[in-house]
Amino acid sequence: MVMSEIFGSLVFNDTVMQERLPKYTYKELMSCIADNEPISLSCATVIANAMKDWAIEKGCTHYTHWFQPMTGITAEKHDAFIQPTSDGKVIMEFSGKELIKGEPDASSFPSGGIRATFEARGYTAWDPTSYAFVKDGTLCIPTAFVSYTGEVLDKKTPLLKSMNALSKTACRILKLFGKNVKKVITTVGPEQEYFLIDKSVYEKRKDLIYSGRTLFGAPAPKGQELEDHYFGTIKQRVVKYMADLDKELWKLGVLAKTKHNEVAPAQHELAPIFSQSNVAADANQLTMEMMKKVASRHGMVCLLHEKPFEGVNGSGKHNNWSMSTDKGENLLEPGDTPEDNAQFLLFLSAVIKAVDEYQDLLRLSVASAGNDHRLGANEAPPAIVSMFLGEELDGILTAIAEDRTYSKRAKCEYEIGVSSLPKFTKDSTDRNRTSPFAFTGNKFEFRMLGSTFSISGPNIILNTIVAESLDQFADRLEGAEDFMASVKELIKETFIKHRRIIFNGNGYSDEWVKEAKKRGLLNLESTPEALPYFKHKKNVELFEKHGIFSELEVNSRTDIMLENYSKVVNIEALTMIDMANKQILPAVTTYVKELAKTALATKELGFEATAQIETAKKLTALSANAATTLKKLKEKVSKAESIVGTEEKAMFYRTDVIPYMNKLRKDADEMEVNTADKYWPFPTYGAILFSVKD
Repeated sequence: MVMSEIFGSLVFNDTVMQERLPKYTYKELMSCIADNEPISLSCATVIANAMKDWAIEKGCTHYTHWFQPMTGITAEKHDAFIQPTSDGKVIMEFSGKELIKGEPDASSFPSGGIRATFEARGYTAWDPTSYAFVKDGTLCIPTAFVSYTGEVLDKKTPLLKSMNALSKTACRILKLFGKNVKKVITTVGPEQEYFLIDKSVYEKRKDLIYSGRTLFGAPAPKGQELEDHYFGTIKQRVVKYMADLDKELWKLGVLAKTKHNEVAPAQHELAPIFSQSNVAADANQLTMEMMKKVASRHGMVCLLHEKPFEGVNGSGKHNNWSMSTDKGENLLEPGDTPEDNAQFLLFLSAVIKAVDEYQDLLRLSVASAGNDHRLGANEAPPAIVSMFLGEELDGILTAIAEDRTYSKRAKCEYEIGVSSLPKFTKDSTDRNRTSPFAFTGNKFEFRMLGSTFSISGPNIILNTIVAESLDQFADRLEGAEDFMASVKELIKETFIKHRRIIFNGNGYSDEWVKEAKKRGLLNLESTPEALPYFKHKKNVELFEKHGIFSELEVNSRTDIMLENYSKVVNIEALTMIDMANKQILPAVTTYVKELAKTALATKELGFEATAQIETAKKLTALSANAATTLKKLKEKVSKAESIVGTEEKAMFYRTDVIPYMNKLRKDADEMEVNTADKYWPFPTYGAILFSVKD
């Protein structure tokens, strides 16, 4: 395998375009992308023809506008290149119009009430900043997706808008520092956690099939207690899977770099190199799709749910975010003397201000039914949004706030104590795994995202709120008489006003919950509590000011996400009812009968049957409790579905349905512990978590 030949071999990238497009066409395309201008139809026609020829050489017969609707996954409608001729034959054609615009049926995608279900027309529009690629014999063209009346129906369009908003305001700031910058791009490197289990056990679990997580399951005798899986030797079967996955991703130009075992048994992680936000979003969607496809080839199933197994680590997606100029300067790079780097400190202050003022938006951007199970423990950050800066940056900002000189701590050389091992410089700060939003050297790691998430949503919020801070900073600084003095004063004021959001301690502690409340920070523990904040006046005004969402689009997205929460919990509740009714209770009844039969035979032989009788009694009582809970759960689900309002329905599922689901699970898991293996109707945690063997 020659990496240079494989990487990007299925991508219509810059190298391919330079080879296949006329120079004037390539130049016009690059100019339009750089200046954010629309591409002419004549230019698009030339590009479309070159794209078609290249794709056909790769074995393609169809093309599709590949887009990201509000389902959180991707969508595609395939059209053949063929066009009929007068002699009854066909030719292969692809026009500029077909490249620029598509028309998929929009009626069956979530719209949150923006349009009636009978209004079917929607449009996809080519995003030339993301490369086209070949997948499964089809040319895939990354696109935006809007309704017939112009409302945004996807995740990509607002992401692109938010990137433009941040670029515009960041360039205003940089101009004041004497820098001629045309564009500031946001970059993202999303680390992706996932579980791999054998397909044979997956197919025997209705809960995994229908909901992606186990709704029942007692802890296995061995979990992650020994901490032996994290960074451990990767099993050969998984090694082959990872190698195959890397190869497929590299062909698609995805910068997959790091792979390792994660903390929980059967859990792993893949991390890419940073790329432009919209490109990273496309790449991460492809990564999740390929993870599942490649797993199937290897007789395994890839689980991307945030909490597929109770009691062990869940899976997140760490969103490493930064800002860079078109000349390659990372605006969050502190340099060797961050205390003297006014530009860095100003951009850092803008992020601090943004996170504090819009902590509600950051929290709701990661809200989902699945992530509710994950946040707050097992290396997942809590639901309270806070920022970790580390000792050095915190010390610098504190010194500025107190009008004193920062006492720089000398960098110390780390000595391990073994002469043959090299010495190296110790970092200026440690990392904090409990922080939702941590500075990690030259970027921020937003750790709250769930593993199934499209990264577009959180990055739309992040880009927009930072754009707002920078916009306010620029308004103030552009008229300043003494620019550097004004910058220092602004940094000081910002830190003093927003330092409550800075927390470098243990985010899991009860003390932090109390402290956060004192500071006035929000603690939105569940999705139904968080999502209504989207519609708050200050947030709607923010989105409208920067052209990201209209009020109608904000309301629509709120309803879509609330509906999704209710639908997910509804599916899980119905699955639990089905499994309890058709599998668990019948299995336990059969085992109790066997225990009774054995006890009777034992007594007839003149022996005591205490163990069998006690177990039978316990299981009978648990079955009775479960049956009662099951009846109540059915009633609650039925009532929930009769509720009309999206907020009211979601909250009812949270407060009235989920507690009965938890109660049913508790009884069922206790029954599992007391039922012989051969009678239990589906694979246990031990069988699932350790199902992938060498």
